[in-house]
Amino acid sequence: MTTPVQAGLLHDQRLPGESEEYRVARDALLRAEIELKRQTELVAAQRRALPHGGALATDYILNEWDPAVGRPRHVRFSELFGDKDTLVVYSFMFKPGASDPLEVPCPICTSIIDSIDGEVTHITERASLAVIAKAPIERFGAHAQARGWRQARLLSSAGTSYNRDYHAEGPDGAQFAMVNTFVRRDDTIRHFWSSEEWHVPPDPGQNPRHVDFMWPLWGVLDRTPEGRGTDWMPRLSYRRDETS
Repeated sequence: MTTPVQAGLLHDQRLPGESEEYRVARDALLRAEIELKRQTELVAAQRRALPHGGALATDYILNEWDPAVGRPRHVRFSELFGDKDTLVVYSFMFKPGASDPLEVPCPICTSIIDSIDGEVTHITERASLAVIAKAPIERFGAHAQARGWRQARLLSSAGTSYNRDYHAEGPDGAQFAMVNTFVRRDDTIRHFWSSEEWHVPPDPGQNPRHVDFMWPLWGVLDRTPEGRGTDWMPRLSYRRDETS
């Protein structure tokens, strides 16, 4: 007797009530998903093979909230590596508000760190991780407390050129979400990779998706019939009387 695998299908597992039409279409999609995984690994290997970039522009002095004393403390960028030789930095946006140009935390960045905060203990087994905003550390810390973040290391780059130097800030002061990876080799810190797709015009019907790799929200919604859609974005709250 010929099995489904022998007949050219990829496996012999079937779901309750599925039709032959569904199985043929699903198998074609499965082949495309496998090919996408192969391509993803090829790109990952190409990324890992990048030569090291330029040396760190300057050893920025950042602000970090110190709960032990209830006030900010200065931290040098180089200290963020700790005992690791790789550092991943997420640049967190604050949007212009009515009374402060850096007052309102970005809902998109918030959604990302909502997820990443729980992964920090796993990530930092392999690399150090920091989240840096241009907003004052007191404002950033208050937002973190409201969201219940407990693991992510949060810092303010206020008063430094970090955001501008590493493309998380425009000429007009607008803030952008950006991921930068740095490496430490022979006592020199060098840039390694950044989410530069932000600078490339996206394909029709897409947004840049340059930070999607660390954002599980879309990974889940892309597996639904409706998909991620083109006009929906996460909000800070989903109460009917709120709009942000």
